[in-house]
Amino acid sequence: MNIKFVGRKVEVKDSMKERTEQKLTKISNKFFGGEGDVNVVFSVKKDRHITEITIYHQGMIFRAEQSADNMFAAIDEVCELLERQIRKQKTKLQKRLHIADMDFSAEDGSEDVAEESEFNIVRSKRIGIKPMSVEEAILQMNLLGHMFFVFIHADTEQPAVVYRRKDGNYGLIETE
Repeated sequence: MNIKFVGRKVEVKDSMKERTEQKLTKISNKFFGGEGDVNVVFSVKKDRHITEITIYHQGMIFRAEQSADNMFAAIDEVCELLERQIRKQKTKLQKRLHIADMDFSAEDGSEDVAEESEFNIVRSKRIGIKPMSVEEAILQMNLLGHMFFVFIHADTEQPAVVYRRKDGNYGLIETE
């Protein structure tokens, strides 16, 4: 497991690194066979200590963020949240798609936005989109916490977008 630590307005101490590495190694061995890349961001806003962890494994992205009164409590809480999230998604995949292992792939779900003079673009991303089923795209969108996800529809091999509707259901936009 490849772990990268970043501190924002806080010094990343060895004790924080050790605690995080210990918890993440346990999660990685349990769900990913010890593989994956991890970004850990420690920050402080007002009196809250925030730990954000993002795990990249075979194209899947798992992200969680927690705040607490001290950094060690935030580390413990975010690791518990990540473990629940991974277990929940793995169970959903096994039930819906009948996949026993986690060999599926996807990329970040943001689109490139064409620049127009009257709009102020504050962020631009380039993404790689991969073939997947609609169910996999919805799961990946939920994992990222996004409102939409761009992917290549596995059946039609055409670009498509899934999105979360205001009523809680999902929509699918397909290209011709």
